[in-house]
Amino acid sequence: MHSMKLLVTGGMGFIGSNFIRYILEKHPDWEVINIDKLGYGSNPANLKDLEDDPRYTFVKGDVADYELVKELVRKVDGVVHLAAESHVDRSISSPEIFLHSNVIGTYTLLESIRRENPEVRFVHVSTDEVYGDILKGSFTENDRLMPSSPYSATKAASDMLVLGWTRTYNLNASITRCTNNYGPYQFPEKLIPKTIIRASLGLKIPIYGTGKNVRDWLYVEDHVRAIELVLLKGESREIYNISAGEEKTNLEVVKIILRLMGKGEELIELVEDRPGHDLRYSLDSWKITRDLKWRPKYTFDEGIKKTIDWYLKNEWWWKPLVDERILHPTPWKLKW
Repeated sequence: MHSMKLLVTGGMGFIGSNFIRYILEKHPDWEVINIDKLGYGSNPANLKDLEDDPRYTFVKGDVADYELVKELVRKVDGVVHLAAESHVDRSISSPEIFLHSNVIGTYTLLESIRRENPEVRFVHVSTDEVYGDILKGSFTENDRLMPSSPYSATKAASDMLVLGWTRTYNLNASITRCTNNYGPYQFPEKLIPKTIIRASLGLKIPIYGTGKNVRDWLYVEDHVRAIELVLLKGESREIYNISAGEEKTNLEVVKIILRLMGKGEELIELVEDRPGHDLRYSLDSWKITRDLKWRPKYTFDEGIKKTIDWYLKNEWWWKPLVDERILHPTPWKLKW
């Protein structure tokens, strides 16, 4: 396989940092430029081990900065777009920043590619939340978009921009939509790391509503392998759902974590539900399995054990990130 120079946006975040580390381990002759504005969900500690790697370059900057982005786009063969505000609770109280990053940022990137390097391979990483919730069955790539939060609305808008620019300007772009990710380096405000951290500190574990909301869980390493496959083998103007088919209610997830950590279920505390909380997400990932031969490597039981182990061994990473706001039981009520 020929060497590749990649621009990764949002590479100091959870999925981005896992993707960069995976790519540089697997492809010794590839180079990666990482642009990240170092917002709240980004953490330079995620890639501290790569600081001296000559194949890796970090650029602090906003993906919505056209002058900066156009210079970077000129230098690369591929772009993987992960930069996004992604926390639903924050989008409820502070939607403006989601519009800036997720919509204007994607527009700026597309315009830079169109004007400066229209041959570049582009993968736009999106989310299952653009479909809304589904009570039975699973969404396919052909289903309509029905976002139910400011976050998912901005991601759906960015998907539409990618499809529109790709068709109008004949760009070489694909979209991926994944289910809920978990694994090392996930910001502590998300359900799984928040549960592990609060349990390790002997604190109550808040669960929204009844805890019956269902999510389809995907270990982050399986996700980054899928992104790599789409980058190398995906068809332009195609959308690929990525799911491991590991459906669990939030209550089940928390109970599994507590059991594996040797903690009692009396730590569980049901709290007020957030507005517009989707009941169930589920994706059909037959297309990426059929066309690109992707399959998940980890079951939820395997992935969650690896994840708990990582957080318990890496307090140095999460302790500086944790405060009362991050671990708040109902963060959607806070003004961020």
